[in-house]
Amino acid sequence: MSEAPRWAHVDLERIPNMKVPPPGPESERWHRRCTTYFKGLSGQVKLFPVTFESGYGCVLRDADGNEYIDFSSGIYVTTLGHCHPKVTEAVQKAAATLQNAHDFTTPVKTKLVEKLAEILPGDLTGFQLYDSGTTAVEAGLRVMRAATRRHELISCFYDYHGKTYGGVSLGHIRSPVYGPTRAPGFHMVPRPDVYRPLWTKADGTIDTDAYIGFYEQYLDKGTAHQTAGFVLEPIQGWGGSVMPPDDFFPKMRALCDRQGILLMTDEVLTGMARTGAWLCTEHWGVVPDVVTLGKGFGNGFPVTCVAVREPYKESFEAISASSSYGGNPMACAAALACIEAIEEEHLLERARHLGELALQRMERIKAGHAIVGDVRARGCLMGIELVKDKATREPLDEAGKRVYQKAFRKGLAWIPAGHILRMSPPVVMEDEVLLKGLDIIEEAIGETERELGY
Repeated sequence: MSEAPRWAHVDLERIPNMKVPPPGPESERWHRRCTTYFKGLSGQVKLFPVTFESGYGCVLRDADGNEYIDFSSGIYVTTLGHCHPKVTEAVQKAAATLQNAHDFTTPVKTKLVEKLAEILPGDLTGFQLYDSGTTAVEAGLRVMRAATRRHELISCFYDYHGKTYGGVSLGHIRSPVYGPTRAPGFHMVPRPDVYRPLWTKADGTIDTDAYIGFYEQYLDKGTAHQTAGFVLEPIQGWGGSVMPPDDFFPKMRALCDRQGILLMTDEVLTGMARTGAWLCTEHWGVVPDVVTLGKGFGNGFPVTCVAVREPYKESFEAISASSSYGGNPMACAAALACIEAIEEEHLLERARHLGELALQRMERIKAGHAIVGDVRARGCLMGIELVKDKATREPLDEAGKRVYQKAFRKGLAWIPAGHILRMSPPVVMEDEVLLKGLDIIEEAIGETERELGY
């Protein structure tokens, strides 16, 4: 088992350190000033409008001097902790050397793509770089259409793929801006959820084959036989850290091969050590045809990537793949430094260890609380599902809001998702810090149960 890097040490005698009840007066003052002009905030900010001022490692500091344990990583972004020394130094050096050269070759870009070809599984050897996850997703869709010369795309209920028209058409987001329907050629199908299965076997366990069988029928009866491929999150993030059954992705790979269509995985959230592997699909021995990377790829610097298998990489030439900011020297320096830090600090192993430790602790929380229906973890991607009754599994949204806010006030910065509590601590976190954060969550669950009469 790898140890947490020394630079990210947290003094648990001092952290969390809540000097004033949050959000404090300085947080509120800055928030009022900002939101006079800045609109369209996320649900988590609306539930807890704190103003963050600085961060280091696994600790965040707000404008009132309160210090929090970070269980969010900037919503899955700062996988290596805030201000990782290696990444910070690399970006500073790049910013002082060359900030942009459009898509011309630079030494740091060359080193990055060579490193990607080395660490990614199979023959994922074609790359293009972007500055946001949804832009990478859109490029991935264009690559699949160019490679197959077909236009239809299939995605799953409750997956999230960004906020452009293509990303929204793949996902669950609804917005009047895009009209009453998703874009033409986009289809959605149910996704396996072990805790809430649509199809089950005689023994009550999830029937993955039934899902695959439905997909095959849908390809035949529900499409125009012009399907370019499936697009899937390996683990649902926005949907609530929902893990697939272990046989799902191997069977999806086989389905796509039988049907002659491509498999695209959106690993913007799950890739680059978050789940304890470079790609989450490596846990199931699956190599997709197209992959998107982001969030932890640059540890906060806006850099994303589309990776494709060897037979399809020339399809980039057909889609006008370059972008203004993609692959700029600062972005490439950040991404390369992240990869090197993961290797040098043995953070794939660290993430797996933290996931196992968290799951053990969360199982005890589940056993001790009436409203905890399910717990799950894959590396540093974790979830707790709150229910009205463990037998009926009816969601308990009100509890989710209360637990989120109570734990935040106690010094835990993290992510809500309705009745599902989402956690994505940095993979550099120490064992004791992880357990302290889970203790705070259990305290908040207990208080909420008493308030709601459980």
